[in-house]
Amino acid sequence: MTDISPVIRDPDEGLVAWTHVIYGLHSLSVLIGIASAATIVGAFVFGVPSIVAVVLNYLKRGEAAGTFLESHFRWQIRTFWFAVLWCLIGVLMMATLIGIPVAMVVFISAGVWVVYRVVRGWLALKGGKPLPVAR
Repeated sequence: MTDISPVIRDPDEGLVAWTHVIYGLHSLSVLIGIASAATIVGAFVFGVPSIVAVVLNYLKRGEAAGTFLESHFRWQIRTFWFAVLWCLIGVLMMATLIGIPVAMVVFISAGVWVVYRVVRGWLALKGGKPLPVAR
């Protein structure tokens, strides 16, 4: 029995450029979080650059289907929505006095995780490689 792998086509150069723009927008949100009083994850979730980036992800992901960029679009979308989830968990933890230190750990950890995801994704894109995506 042979494994039949899906045919992966080469992406359009314009779509590769759009993917770089999207990573750039996410990076801008991270830099805003680092340079301002906001947390990294807070700036990532609520910052205009990341919101524009995730909208572009949804608009362009159909064009990425069947290319290695499909994994990048999924990676970026999942990064955004998991960051939202971690923000919600942090906010819920802040509802109690005891939970405030835990919430701070959640916000800092989520910020480090977001930076890792943006850097790892952009480096993989630069190398023309797909990202591992859990199904």
